[in-house]
Amino acid sequence: WFVFPLQLIFEKEGVYLHTNAKRSNQDTTIPGFIRIVERVNVFLTTQEGEGGEEDTNFDPGYEPDWAVISTVKKDRDHAPLLDENSQWAFSLPLSELYSLRRARFSLGRNFLVLTSRGGHPLPPLHFHRGGTRELLRALHRYIILDPSPVDGRLFLAYPNDSGEQSQAFDRLQLLDDGGSDLVTRFIHDPYATTFGGFSKVTNFFRAALRPPESPIHPRTVQDPSLPPQPDDEPGFELITCGVELGPRPDVTRGQPLDKWEEFLDPEGRVQNPERIKELVFRGGITPTLRKEAWKFLLGFYPWNSTRKERDDILRVKTDEYFRMKVQWKSISEEQEMRNSLLRGYRNLIERDVSRTDRHNTFFSGNDNPGLTLLHDVLMTYCMYNFDLGYVQGMSDLLAPLLFVTQNEVESFWCLTGFMELVHQNFEESQEAMKQQLLQLSILLKALDPELCDFLDSQDSGSLCFCFRWLLIWFKREFSFEDILTLWEVLWTRLPCENFHLLIACSILESQRGELIGSDHDFNTILKHINELTMKLDLQSVLRGAEAIYLQLIHCSCSHIAQNLICKQLISIVNSFILPPCLPDNACDKKLLSDMLFS
Repeated sequence: WFVFPLQLIFEKEGVYLHTNAKRSNQDTTIPGFIRIVERVNVFLTTQEGEGGEEDTNFDPGYEPDWAVISTVKKDRDHAPLLDENSQWAFSLPLSELYSLRRARFSLGRNFLVLTSRGGHPLPPLHFHRGGTRELLRALHRYIILDPSPVDGRLFLAYPNDSGEQSQAFDRLQLLDDGGSDLVTRFIHDPYATTFGGFSKVTNFFRAALRPPESPIHPRTVQDPSLPPQPDDEPGFELITCGVELGPRPDVTRGQPLDKWEEFLDPEGRVQNPERIKELVFRGGITPTLRKEAWKFLLGFYPWNSTRKERDDILRVKTDEYFRMKVQWKSISEEQEMRNSLLRGYRNLIERDVSRTDRHNTFFSGNDNPGLTLLHDVLMTYCMYNFDLGYVQGMSDLLAPLLFVTQNEVESFWCLTGFMELVHQNFEESQEAMKQQLLQLSILLKALDPELCDFLDSQDSGSLCFCFRWLLIWFKREFSFEDILTLWEVLWTRLPCENFHLLIACSILESQRGELIGSDHDFNTILKHINELTMKLDLQSVLRGAEAIYLQLIHCSCSHIAQNLICKQLISIVNSFILPPCLPDNACDKKLLSDMLFS
């Protein structure tokens, strides 16, 4: 016989089991309850020395259609146990809870999906009368739910052993591969590093990130000082801790660079290029100086070159350009019929040229020579980089260059310099784009977790609506004149390599008031973001992005764990090292194309 002293920790009725969450009829919605029961001093006694199994049945006093009874015990079972009294009754020890996933289906409701360590998921559960906050607070008494770094809806369960929190960080053997840097390992392989190394320090991180005045264990629902939570909660919300970044400073912009000759020595060398970059980053460049300064920013001319050397460079580059141009100009129609790749490039270019910046007088009207130059430079780039060739969107990058330089050869070589920065964006695999979206998601999660959670709740957590922003560096989002300023700021590579990600964060945060608390769903969020075109204030966005950067680099804490997280965020904005990409289905390719060229 068995003796099971039981203590009821948590109980919630009005919890519905959805046997098929894609459908909403009554046959698939089953009412029930969920309980957390602690078994104190469990004793197992058998008669005549015979072995026996623990009885997992629990009588709730009435017969619901289903029940989940989460128990706290040390015995390990690898699958939820069915209650004999009901087809849908389960008993799952919390020690066997592997993960909790928040899911949102076509019903418009948020569901919780529990999975055991044996890989067995329970049917989706929905709290029609609220109660998820109370459930999570009760769960925190026994386990820790940490968000997965690669899936914003997945939370991994770990034992809540407060004794381990005092363990020294250097004894956790995170760097057991010969001293490699944890942050670098995380960026290169967040999957292996997170689930391999961070699993060792779950409790340590939780203690480190918690404010000093907070208790080790969060309050449970029995705590009378806990403010009551309404039952009609809007959705699932995980009560978790985040990194404290500190205050965000105020930032002011400067005046554009309006002097050039004073930076040149008698032979024409630029004496202080770093100072020029600082001035350009702070305020841009006056229009009259752009033609000269852009050729330095984009690598056409070396900063330390003399006037004579630049004349020689221009002569050599002009000859090289026209040799490549002759290659495609000399191909006959018959030859092109047997070269499907070149024919495809030409068709794409002709289509895009006809619709690129036609509102600008340099490209407006029929038989405009500017359109011919745009076409010829793009065709020549195909000969320069035949592996990449032409990809939709590259005409958007060339048009401002051609407008400023007013020169076919110079615009071409400026384009090659620009493409050195962004060529990965146009690769067929789209790996770099997926990686940047993941980086943007990580940054936004740290900067504004509330906004990130809202977007995630509306199936927009992958930030795919930012795809066009990152691909062509916000070309469609700002006015033509603003883009000239924005790009020259980004070409300085100040204050960090990936400043464009912080610009994206600044834009998203500027829209949080419009998004959070609204009735937006996935489609209306996408519509709202697309309608920001030509409505954004560039100087405000730049101030916000720089303020975010200063906030990140000044992030510091006595806890080494929080410092590691700050370093991870800084490493994202300071280098081109990218983590593994999002899953292939994270962004539908047709949707991306529609967003890009809608």
